[in-house]
Amino acid sequence: MYEDCTYHGIQDGPESNGNGEEKWQPARILVEKPEFGPTQRANVRVLRELPEPEDSGFGWGYNGGGTSAAAAAILADALGLGDPDTCGIGYAAYPENEVLAQLREDFCDDVLSQLCDQWRLRRSIILRWSRAWYLQRGIEELPAALRELPPLQSQV
Repeated sequence: MYEDCTYHGIQDGPESNGNGEEKWQPARILVEKPEFGPTQRANVRVLRELPEPEDSGFGWGYNGGGTSAAAAAILADALGLGDPDTCGIGYAAYPENEVLAQLREDFCDDVLSQLCDQWRLRRSIILRWSRAWYLQRGIEELPAALRELPPLQSQV
């Protein structure tokens, strides 16, 4: 059964400890109950946080290892693939699944490299982008989450 959520990326940067030293705050990706507009999101419910890979952190707004790690975590979660490394989409996974690795890198190029420090993406958007990616390449074997997309809904 389809369940929507919102992926919320937070990349705060350095934080001062009061002694003139700065400690870099790791980027985080929260999975939240979907809400529309800033006033509804004031008290949004966080469902979970996507775990960072052990060997790297998350990133976006550029194209590199952190962006690939974030893409792997988001896509694995949104597509219901389980652990990114186990399913072969993980940035450091071996062996990589060739199709999932290309999906991950194109998601980095098309979406994550364009984002600012803080962003939100609905799961339904990620699924529709992924479905279009598979169709453009003529790949007929789709992950289960892409076989039946939820109907488009307007917020009135």
